[in-house]
Amino acid sequence: MTDVMVFDDASAMGSHLAEEIAAGIVEAGAAGRRYLLGCPGGRSPRSTYAALVALVAQRSLDLSHVVIVMMDDYVERHGESFRRVDPTLHYSVERFAREEIVGPLTAAAPTGCGIRPAHLWIPDPADPLAYDAHLAEAGGIDLFILASGDTDGHIAFNPQGSARDSRTRVIELAESTRRDNLGTFPEFVQLADVPHFGISIGIATIAEFSRRAVLVAPGPSKIEAVGQIARADDYDPEWPATVLVSCRDASLYADRSSADGLPEAIFEHVHLPARASTGRNEVRT
Repeated sequence: MTDVMVFDDASAMGSHLAEEIAAGIVEAGAAGRRYLLGCPGGRSPRSTYAALVALVAQRSLDLSHVVIVMMDDYVERHGESFRRVDPTLHYSVERFAREEIVGPLTAAAPTGCGIRPAHLWIPDPADPLAYDAHLAEAGGIDLFILASGDTDGHIAFNPQGSARDSRTRVIELAESTRRDNLGTFPEFVQLADVPHFGISIGIATIAEFSRRAVLVAPGPSKIEAVGQIARADDYDPEWPATVLVSCRDASLYADRSSADGLPEAIFEHVHLPARASTGRNEVRT
């Protein structure tokens, strides 16, 4: 069964995970090696990114050895192939990475100790499998922050039915994924505005290259996701985010609102961080 931790709210969840990431960054720096942090775009990890920025500023952390590994991006047709969408567009994952992850972290770090431009990695639709080779050559991702789609369990852009052995590839986005992304990028006015294709790491890419994986699922919209993943004992292609159970050193982070639907048999084995409260007196810690 996947290790599950329930926090009071998204802020507490983000602070806890940011502490672990910060410790890993310091440890990697002391060892003279890079620290690869796998990152999704969207809503679920925002509290983690904000808490990490605060820690970098408070502790004057050197981030020059940190590599930000993004999971996916939207793509568009370009002749007979694909290219990533314009990075100035509001829904560009590259824009998200630069403006909401790399930029704030670099600004918080001491002068000259921010994330280097070459240390933002995003898969290239012109050569998707090169991303997997690059991750393998780098020794894998130290910690991969993961997130699940609300209604269909997509992870990155992997839709329902994604094979366990799937690799980084261009994917035609499922309508359910595109509908979820109306909330992820609220500037979309209607479903027709959401692109139909994306470049995405695969299920095998996540499972094989994550040295540590934490799926963050805050908020009531994640109730079904938390239940599906917590109950899973193997990868289920009908809920791709269950790849978490195939990852080494994996944890599912929920908050009180997203954990509300957990069956008691599962909930009794949930770990509750200090000061977290669920209102279920029978929970064993």
